[in-house]
Amino acid sequence: MRKVVPKEIDSYDVLGIPISVVTLDIAANKIAQWAKDNIGRFICLRDVASLMICLEEPNLKELHQEATIVSPDGMPLAVIGKLKGLPVQKTSGADLMSLVLSLSAKTGLKHYFYGGKEGVAKKLADVCKEKYPNIKIAGYECPPFRPLTKDEDKEVIKRIKASSADIVWVGISSPKQDIWMQQHYKKLPQTLIGVGAAFDFLTGEVKRAPKWMQNSGLEWSHRLFSEPKRLWRRYLILAPKFIVAIALDSIKSNINKHILRKTDEHS
Repeated sequence: MRKVVPKEIDSYDVLGIPISVVTLDIAANKIAQWAKDNIGRFICLRDVASLMICLEEPNLKELHQEATIVSPDGMPLAVIGKLKGLPVQKTSGADLMSLVLSLSAKTGLKHYFYGGKEGVAKKLADVCKEKYPNIKIAGYECPPFRPLTKDEDKEVIKRIKASSADIVWVGISSPKQDIWMQQHYKKLPQTLIGVGAAFDFLTGEVKRAPKWMQNSGLEWSHRLFSEPKRLWRRYLILAPKFIVAIALDSIKSNINKHILRKTDEHS
């Protein structure tokens, strides 16, 4: 029987999604610890747009209950945690991946890259070998955009198992990568981490926003202007819907608190 992995990190609720109380250092340390036990886990990285997409489908919302970490990939989600008085930090896929890779010489972690456009996973492996001396790349592959057949999927599982990797970095966009991780983490002994566009950022395929924009919560605007055709719905429709949903949720919460207070006064 598969060992049940308890939640090791506290979380706070954002529209029904449990966001983990993490920082880059906490997440990186946990990932290094987990490499020692051969238990499959997966980590989701949530920003505003992907959170709103997940709310539209019950199955996507529910899979977060199985994730070991749901990190605040976007600044707004981290700010909500800070407003609750929690020691949380924006923990984006690209930043987490860069940190874990940079520590690899010390931790000895072995990495597998699964995702990206044709050739990007190999390019990422080459970039990492050049940037991080002595890093251990256990394997890489770019899956086709179409769904895999059952036989193809079995071969993927076989290759990843045989690689002896500690971490599988999954870059096939959200929510596709979240679904893939949920469907595979019980079949694999590694930690699966869905990092979305991090493959493109780290290889230079897509230019990331300057640090000052990242730190001030404006990275979304840089991405929108860089890829308007692909990202306009994410930032011009889903982001405003998030703001409205958060406002309504806050109003509902305040009303409930008021009712409870009045009930206590009359009891």
